[in-house]
Amino acid sequence: MPNHSATMDLVFHALGNSTRREVVALLARGSASTTQLAQPFNMALPSFLQHLGILEKAGVIRSEKAGRVRTYELVPQTIVSAEHWLETQHQQWSSRLDRLDNLLINLKDK
Repeated sequence: MPNHSATMDLVFHALGNSTRREVVALLARGSASTTQLAQPFNMALPSFLQHLGILEKAGVIRSEKAGRVRTYELVPQTIVSAEHWLETQHQQWSSRLDRLDNLLINLKDK
């Protein structure tokens, strides 16, 4: 479990930045080169590459280099794992809130 927890820490850290979330949204449309990904952002390329590195380290994206062009794509399983964790949290809290609601209704009826 600690390994899974460390992985989720990296994923949520990576997705905790708006630039990186925008990169993920761009890659959801399909793979893209570094130049294509960097184009909409108003930042120096080294700064942008740091964002890509964080996403890649977290396993959210992967890259492949062919000649001088590096192409990035999403790693869907990583996103699915984060989505599963969030869904589990949602279910647990919904269940707790339902129990609290029932308790309050029972107390009110007494």
